[in-house]
Amino acid sequence: MEQGNIVSWAKKEGDKLNEGDLLAEIETDKATMGLETPEEGYLAKIIIPAGTKGVPIGKLVCIIVENEADVAAFKDFKDDGAPIKAAEPAAPSPPPAAAAPAPARAAPPPASAAPSPVIPSAAKGDRVYASPLAKRVAAEKGLSLQSLKSGSGLFGSIKLSDLSRASPAGAAASAGAAGAAYTDREVSNIRKVIAQRLCQSKQTIPHYYLTIDINAEEVINLRKEINTNFEKEGIKLSINDFIIKATALACHKVPEANSAWMDTFIRQYHTVDVSVAVSTESGLITPIVFDADRKGLADISTDIRSLAEKAREGKLQPNEFQGGTITVSNLGMFGIKHFSAIINPPQSCILAVGGLQKRLIPTKDGGSRAADFISVTLSCDHRTVDGAVGAQWLAAFRKLIERPQLMLL
Repeated sequence: MEQGNIVSWAKKEGDKLNEGDLLAEIETDKATMGLETPEEGYLAKIIIPAGTKGVPIGKLVCIIVENEADVAAFKDFKDDGAPIKAAEPAAPSPPPAAAAPAPARAAPPPASAAPSPVIPSAAKGDRVYASPLAKRVAAEKGLSLQSLKSGSGLFGSIKLSDLSRASPAGAAASAGAAGAAYTDREVSNIRKVIAQRLCQSKQTIPHYYLTIDINAEEVINLRKEINTNFEKEGIKLSINDFIIKATALACHKVPEANSAWMDTFIRQYHTVDVSVAVSTESGLITPIVFDADRKGLADISTDIRSLAEKAREGKLQPNEFQGGTITVSNLGMFGIKHFSAIINPPQSCILAVGGLQKRLIPTKDGGSRAADFISVTLSCDHRTVDGAVGAQWLAAFRKLIERPQLMLL
């Protein structure tokens, strides 16, 4: 991340702040999240207003002072980019021993949050700000947030209750040539990042693709058996849970696939953190199942459900989607039989999984019967994973899916 947007301020100038209070809402390249107050004090000055976009990392966004009496000293403060010097207190005729206030720069966000970003002169555009819940409900009901312009939330953000005034999406035609049959949509931060990273991947990584068909009968039967026997415990496994577990264990068998190209060296990871592609309203995001090789199927299933829900609501924290050592992208639920995925750099491999297909296989008596197969394609970075290594990884993966009992060892 290099920049972000300030969606709203939860506090106003002069407010008392307690450590951990919600200070502002920050939109990163992947999600919208709360920025917590780094220390106790008073909010003396908001430098970057709500709605500002493109704020660079490390930019001064506000000033916090220790004493309420020092707030007035920063009423007319302008950020010229120079280091802040101690200001004289605003109170008239201060006693000689009075100390100058020590204005505090907004501390960088903690590692689990994204830094606050923006150019001071950036003007507010036509973007409409809304809560994650309002965005999700509007998408489900086909409503246009742009038709509202502003809502009843903090700094005009749109809340769920404001959607009653929204028009159907697509009702308003885009400005342009008379009668133009199109609508221009603003490119979101997440879409910009997706575009940049995919271009970087396809232009700089020498991709090659290996496809294999796998008999999924045994894994389907084992899934049904587990779900039936543990229904009262609330366990409900999916085929994708087995795929993630098999991906992690195959990386143990062929560790070269669990690596990253670092320009001057190859980094081979000792743990397997599986990134799982999830489609959201804003675009694709890859939350991570950490230590997937050490987790049981039930834990993997729980992690996936929780991460997918948070991803679609825009509530993922950076530590939940940054990193990963290998990626799984499954489009089988959309009826896709086969596809080739683009590598998620700096990872070396991504596994593309298609849907179940009925195929005829020979029987011992010379006849044939129908069986369920899945087609998977492994996209590899040829700088780190040679063709033979990729083939060995797929062989290990197929063995685990066709004999899923091996995952329990």
